[in-house]
Amino acid sequence: MESPLSKSGNTLPTRSDLNQHGIGVADLKLLRVFKTVVEAGGFTAACNELNIGLAAISKQISDLEVRFGMKLCTRGREGFFLTEHGKVTYQACLDLFASINQFRDKLNNARHDMFGELNIGIIDNTITDENSPIIYALGEIHSRAPKVSVRLHATQLDEIERGVLDGRFTCGIMPVYQEKPEFDYYYLYEEIAHLYCADRHELYCISNEKITQQQIKSAEIVNHFYANHSEKNNYLEFSSSNAVAVQVEAVSLLILTGNYIGFLPKHYATHLFGGNKLKALLPEEIKISTPFSLVVKKGSALNTVLTLFLNALQNNQQDSSLRQVS
Repeated sequence: MESPLSKSGNTLPTRSDLNQHGIGVADLKLLRVFKTVVEAGGFTAACNELNIGLAAISKQISDLEVRFGMKLCTRGREGFFLTEHGKVTYQACLDLFASINQFRDKLNNARHDMFGELNIGIIDNTITDENSPIIYALGEIHSRAPKVSVRLHATQLDEIERGVLDGRFTCGIMPVYQEKPEFDYYYLYEEIAHLYCADRHELYCISNEKITQQQIKSAEIVNHFYANHSEKNNYLEFSSSNAVAVQVEAVSLLILTGNYIGFLPKHYATHLFGGNKLKALLPEEIKISTPFSLVVKKGSALNTVLTLFLNALQNNQQDSSLRQVS
């Protein structure tokens, strides 16, 4: 069976060819296409991102494979997969474009102008949190650095951590259940969570004054997989839970069946169906506070754009505190 390399009709470059010509502008264009395809998860998904057709993307990836003399990916009915060479090339892409952005940032700083990219990974289902400074900070970036390209990715916690570590994300904004040595943390604000049941649950119609701790502990609980609070074990027994969820929306779906109780952020539960289908159980006693932080890879220098963004995030929190006090 012919490979994309052999079908292209081009001659594979020798090692001396690559050494002689190095990486040129055309190579950078092809590498950007390759990077986009990988991050989109395939050729078809990358069409909208690149605003070009499937055939054009396929041709450019084949050209890149011919240029580098190695197969980077497989694509077909089985799906899109990177080869080992492709994985190495993708990581090299991240390093290369990070270096280019750093070079551009230094030049732009010299002439007091801000360009570059800000790729932000943010935990899902935080839009209803009035304590979150993200909307204000994004507005500040647009106002004070309009030439900066902003890409916002709402996703789950483990994906944010992977993205920050491998360089896909400039930073992450996420809950911190336990600090990890791979990251530097910049504190932003606190998210409050309560224990909820739905209107189909037997505890819904019982007033909180009459609900006992024993009734709480005997109810079936949703184990929110990543939200590992030691405080939760003071209220509930999670080891016997048969319901596990990763994201906040998945937790709420299980709670809404009426079969389970579970922890949800207060801001999210309040806005869900107008708050009518959910009830906070013993909210004065059972309350958990989770710190949110901006997270970067350990030892990463904060460039001008990221510093501006962090300052906007933290300054908005200070302004909010002053407004609450007054």
